[in-house]
Amino acid sequence: MDNAEKIVGYLKRFVDVTNEEAAIFNNHFKETKVKKGQYIIQPEFTAKYRNYILQGSFRAYIIDEKGNDHTISFAIDDWWITDINSYIYQQPATMFVVAMEDSLILQLDYEKEKELKAGNHKYETFFRTMAERSLAFLQRRIVTNLTHSAEERYDHFLKTYPAIAQRVPQYALASYLGMTTQFLSRIRKNKSKVKLV
Repeated sequence: MDNAEKIVGYLKRFVDVTNEEAAIFNNHFKETKVKKGQYIIQPEFTAKYRNYILQGSFRAYIIDEKGNDHTISFAIDDWWITDINSYIYQQPATMFVVAMEDSLILQLDYEKEKELKAGNHKYETFFRTMAERSLAFLQRRIVTNLTHSAEERYDHFLKTYPAIAQRVPQYALASYLGMTTQFLSRIRKNKSKVKLV
């Protein structure tokens, strides 16, 4: 499957499009290679792109006043990532988005997305559906963080996102789950001891 087929395949999961509509959608994206450790979004710079990951992995995070980093989201193959507040409102970003692996992405410029939406209601439906799904995910994450113990949050992540858990560094996963790397190490050690019993 080539890269155009991947993004079109994603589109077709949510809306029924003709071959011409699929081609128009694909033509609005630009392919970009990103090296491990390279930032595609940084605070104070406006996020100009919505990014679809063909291959690779990314982490979005913020740094608080004490210098602690807090992972907001991960994204791997066939996922999207940006600083959504910065992208939607075209104002300075508050997050860093960094590649955790050498990656290949398709980038959709903010103005080109507006063109797509204005030109065909199917694209509008697609982006609305994506926004609804993201909002539902965010709500589930907030509820999980408020009602589950650290160990339960870790178990839930492993069960729900096994592919991500295998690809992200321990410090990033700990940051996402709202715990220190040392605490996550203790949870993992305890679990390995239980398995050995």
